[in-house]
Amino acid sequence: MSPAPHSRSGSARAVLALLVNAFVWGVSWWPFRHLQAAGLHPLWATAGIYVLSAAAIALWRPGALRQVRTQPALWLIALASGATNATFNWAVSIGDVVRVVLLFYLMPLWSLLLARVILKEALTPPAILRVAMALAGAALVLSHGHAASAAPGAADGAGLLPDVLAILGGFAFALNNVMLKRAAAQPGEGRALAMFVGGAVVAGLTACALSATADAGVRWPLASAHWVLPALGLALAFLGANLCLQYGAARLSATVTAVVMPCEVLFAALTAVWWGGATLHVTVLAGGAMILLAALASVLRRRA
Repeated sequence: MSPAPHSRSGSARAVLALLVNAFVWGVSWWPFRHLQAAGLHPLWATAGIYVLSAAAIALWRPGALRQVRTQPALWLIALASGATNATFNWAVSIGDVVRVVLLFYLMPLWSLLLARVILKEALTPPAILRVAMALAGAALVLSHGHAASAAPGAADGAGLLPDVLAILGGFAFALNNVMLKRAAAQPGEGRALAMFVGGAVVAGLTACALSATADAGVRWPLASAHWVLPALGLALAFLGANLCLQYGAARLSATVTAVVMPCEVLFAALTAVWWGGATLHVTVLAGGAMILLAALASVLRRRA
């Protein structure tokens, strides 16, 4: 069901809320890299940020805790959301920012395939064409190699890890979206808490496992004034971004939301060039355009 009509000013506020969410995610690579330079690995940063956010939701809506405990459908949402945040935040901290974000935006491809398997939605010829377009765009992005906006000293040692993390993150986000659709009857606060708890648990357990392995490149965090206050600020930013997403998405059509959200790519690209010294190669731009067009075509097709 489409949202009820709103005034022009109300719609403008909703679009602005979505733009704020897209901005926070689009520039998140920058604070995550600074936190990593200060001794806090992005996995540990993600775990801490989502612990604080989950605590805020639980205090605001105490009944959400019982929902998460008693509804198995929310457990898979927690797992998928946790994997999304852990992989994406890690990837943008060590890899080429624009490349990571574009590969992450292959999620409409995974959504289509998962909807076929889980929701039994038909796979039509236009849908297959959109899949082919997205895959061709990904091939162009991957063909260019690593660009200058990778974290200093990370690209050589990381190898293909940022690309793999970005693709896995997009797949996990697609699974999260499909499961949210399947669990649409669950109260919103329960779904939100499950997503934050998942981010804390998955990132935290992964960080613990890798920190215990000497060669994994992940170190146990040491309390430091260099990262504690910035991490708290980033937690507030992500909590605010999530609230903006909930506000905007509830008041706008799915088509408008889908058009606004890819602005995250624009914010990531601009800040990667201005702050990270990136150079946007024509093959990356062409591949990114194909991926985003496939995503937009998927939404417009559903709306038609």
